[in-house]
Amino acid sequence: QVDLINSGGGSVQAGGSLRLSCAASGYPYSSVCMAWFRQASGKEREGVATIDSDGSSRYADSVKGRFTISKDNAKNILYLQMNSLQPEDTAMYYCAAAPACTIATMYELYGTALNILGYNYWGQGTQVTVSS
Repeated sequence: QVDLINSGGGSVQAGGSLRLSCAASGYPYSSVCMAWFRQASGKEREGVATIDSDGSSRYADSVKGRFTISKDNAKNILYLQMNSLQPEDTAMYYCAAAPACTIATMYELYGTALNILGYNYWGQGTQVTVSS
């Protein structure tokens, strides 16, 4: 049983920061991609950032330079540091995991590292609201 537990969401004003966390348990795979996706009201879920076991990462253009994905391998926790938040960042944020994965294999299979189809396990989501 793989569990991904999201936390850290909240409400901030534009320009503020938040850090999201995702605690993973029951994960038997040595090679894994872990990612953050988000879904705004009335919109499709979109990829935000991903990182693989080698530490390679990719970001959506909309968050480059503002968001940083990282992980604590010893604690099995994935993080998303979000700075310079804007109202358009308002969404439910989900962590996700893909077994037996590297950034390179994601590109080979999907042409991108942030295709929702590539991720098998999902957290319950945490709401981020940014006011202007």
